[in-house]
Amino acid sequence: MDQTGLVLEGGGSRGVYTAGVLHYLMDQNIYLPYTIGVSAGACNGSSYLSRQIDRNRTVNIDFVNHPEYLSLRNWIKKRQIFGMDFLFDTLPNKLAPFDFDAYYEADEEFVIGVTDCVTGEALFYKKSEYPTDVVTLLRASSSLPMFAPMVEFDGRYLMDGGIATPIPIKQSEKDGNTKNVVVLTRNRGYYKKPQSFMKYMRKKYADFPGLLDAMEKRHEVYNDLTDYIFDQEEKGNVFVICPSEKLKVGRVERNKNKLTALYHQGYQDVKGMEHQLKEFLGA
Repeated sequence: MDQTGLVLEGGGSRGVYTAGVLHYLMDQNIYLPYTIGVSAGACNGSSYLSRQIDRNRTVNIDFVNHPEYLSLRNWIKKRQIFGMDFLFDTLPNKLAPFDFDAYYEADEEFVIGVTDCVTGEALFYKKSEYPTDVVTLLRASSSLPMFAPMVEFDGRYLMDGGIATPIPIKQSEKDGNTKNVVVLTRNRGYYKKPQSFMKYMRKKYADFPGLLDAMEKRHEVYNDLTDYIFDQEEKGNVFVICPSEKLKVGRVERNKNKLTALYHQGYQDVKGMEHQLKEFLGA
């Protein structure tokens, strides 16, 4: 499995699909040497690195109805649809403890993608270089425009990694991975449309033209990346795992039954591909 990457797309609540996929990989003790993700993908990937097999389900489903997790109250009080302090402080430090020691000690590389709000470019932070900043970087990678504030880190203003690089396969290749397992949170054939609310965003982020430019182009970048990924799949360089059934979960979802069904779909989808996946990995 040397020079093989695991690439995790974001997608908000749709990330429970990835959580189910990772649960199965952990059940099978399949740990790839390199994992890269953005937004919800990065959050799920961190618990994969820390070997906490049930944590993603706990965080993404069990707590979803907590008023500080996802609510209109968050929006009214803090202009955050998701409670960022709850997600990136209360949960990892108290209610659903993140195993920082296991994460630090993991041999695998882990990379978190974010968007630089000044330049609009994608930035990538590696565990090997920023081991103790995982929560701050996950928060930055998950900070959606309009729904969460920017995160200041290392002299930069950062936001959702999915803006500049929604599926960070090119960075995985740049880091030396000749083969990649890519977990998508959209069905095959999905093509992204231009960003809505751009008029409002231009007003809100007028001081950050790089961010605005990245949001304007996001659908083009996404569609080009999916075309590239499926082309690489045909060439045998990429193994794609994506929802096999039509999605019933959107970016923001509080219905536990729908979330649980998507979680199980992720688990079952990769289970059904186990033989092909192990063949691809050479395991």
